[in-house]
Amino acid sequence: MPSILKTFRLLADPNRLRLLLLLEQEELSVAELQEILSLGQSTISTHLAQLKAEELVEDRRTGKHVLYRMKPIGIAGLLDVLRQGAREIPEAGLDAAALRLVLARRRDKVRAYFDELAGKFGRHYVPGRSWKGLAETLLKLLPPLVIADLGAGEGMMAQLLAQRAERVIAVDSSEKMVEFGAGLARKHGLENLDYRLGDMEQLPIEDESVDVAFFSQSLHHAPHPERALGEAHRILRPGGRIAVLDLVKHHFEEARELYADLWLGFSEAELTGLMEGAGFLCCETAIVHREEQAPHLQTLLATGDKPPARVRN
Repeated sequence: MPSILKTFRLLADPNRLRLLLLLEQEELSVAELQEILSLGQSTISTHLAQLKAEELVEDRRTGKHVLYRMKPIGIAGLLDVLRQGAREIPEAGLDAAALRLVLARRRDKVRAYFDELAGKFGRHYVPGRSWKGLAETLLKLLPPLVIADLGAGEGMMAQLLAQRAERVIAVDSSEKMVEFGAGLARKHGLENLDYRLGDMEQLPIEDESVDVAFFSQSLHHAPHPERALGEAHRILRPGGRIAVLDLVKHHFEEARELYADLWLGFSEAELTGLMEGAGFLCCETAIVHREEQAPHLQTLLATGDKPPARVRN
């Protein structure tokens, strides 16, 4: 446990206090902290090293970058004290707005990648997309249901599902993807296919309104996969089902730049843990495809159930 005296001594510095409060809200890189705090790289690195030495901050490497976040603080009431102290620092009042801008740029980078690909998916390689994997999933979705396709892209899967489903709601954060997919739906007369512009972590779908929530090679683009799964749990009716088709955890680092991937897939245990943490039961996983060509990416299918509604006496 960190020393209380050393902790207070460290956080008496206004910039270290601001830095820690930012890392309590979001994982950030040194470059992003520079942008928010308007401080030099060496200054921020020194502050981070000091906070890390006192076990107030931890880091995680992701590709070429290192992300920092605040560790849970064991000193009761310390966060409340820090927030009160921040009110005495004029610059701290602008930190929240600066953080929102930095996070918006992150989302814009991913969105720009998919905007560029709109209408080209069928002619370009997309890691993890295989007909075998799609067929395995469709076998679990045969009855006519209300289905949410989350991170739908231009809607290849949504259009397949719409041929059988009662209704399909396709959600994507790229405006161009939504426009393109909606145009295809109109062209093919799929009146039960509803395209919506939105974020996987803040879905434009009502509570308990769908039977199946489906992520097809989209969860690894979510900044916070646990939040996306939590949203899927929210929109599912009691007894509804989730299906996640994604990449098995791999080490093909180039995927971050080539495909705007935020996560290099998930292990079966990791994805099961995330789904159970979001409230799903009876979680099952299976590796349904392995690519023959390097980097030999594998496709993971995971399913789970939202608990049924409790019967009142």
